[in-house]
Amino acid sequence: MTPLYVGALQCGAYATARLPVPRRAELLRAHSTNVANLRAGRWGTLATSAAFVEEPLPAAYGAALLATLGTAEARWGAGRAAAVFAAGHVGASLLVYAGLRGRRWARRAAARPAPEAAGGAGTAHAVDVGASYGFYATLGALAASVPHRGARAAATGGLLALGAVPVVRRGRTFTDVGHLTALALGVGMGAAGIPVRGRIPATGWDVPQPVPSATPLRGRAVGARPAPARRPAGRRPGGIASPPAGV
Repeated sequence: MTPLYVGALQCGAYATARLPVPRRAELLRAHSTNVANLRAGRWGTLATSAAFVEEPLPAAYGAALLATLGTAEARWGAGRAAAVFAAGHVGASLLVYAGLRGRRWARRAAARPAPEAAGGAGTAHAVDVGASYGFYATLGALAASVPHRGARAAATGGLLALGAVPVVRRGRTFTDVGHLTALALGVGMGAAGIPVRGRIPATGWDVPQPVPSATPLRGRAVGARPAPARRPAGRRPGGIASPPAGV
């Protein structure tokens, strides 16, 4: 499923890039999880925003997206990988929306104009589409589900530190906060074991296999099949004696 999704995302990007600029901007804004759409109750954008990107994917980013989502699908199955992606995308979008609405309310209460970076008119109608929130969430969940404890701590700590760098710098945007939020959501899901519970046997992980034991148990090995019951010679099933031969 991952190659189909990434391929469709890239083909859609090339198709929208051929549209006239006003029509393209209108289309992307209509499917954005921005403040204006969510405040107006257009909750369907939480799903459709993951099907559009502003520009065709660069080769490096497309390869990273394909590798991350493909690894998650191979380890957890398509359904659980899609659930982690969707939870990160929707969860980060809603949390960013709540943060922008909260900052606008606080600035309005203080009677100060809200700049675009704080959720003003420009940000309220900004184009906010793409697969990055789901990508970051899946990457965080993969890092948090690494079997080795030391490698798991290094991977999750390094990713969270890298995600925090754009947030603490000047000129940060709400999408930088969204990426860090999605990454934290993914790490939380991976640490809780949400995407890996009940993995299919094909992965070979978390599936206990019966191990034969040679420990004697009443004269036979554990796991050995019991010997068939022996009947006395000359008796039929049910206890009826067989007639002697020659009669």
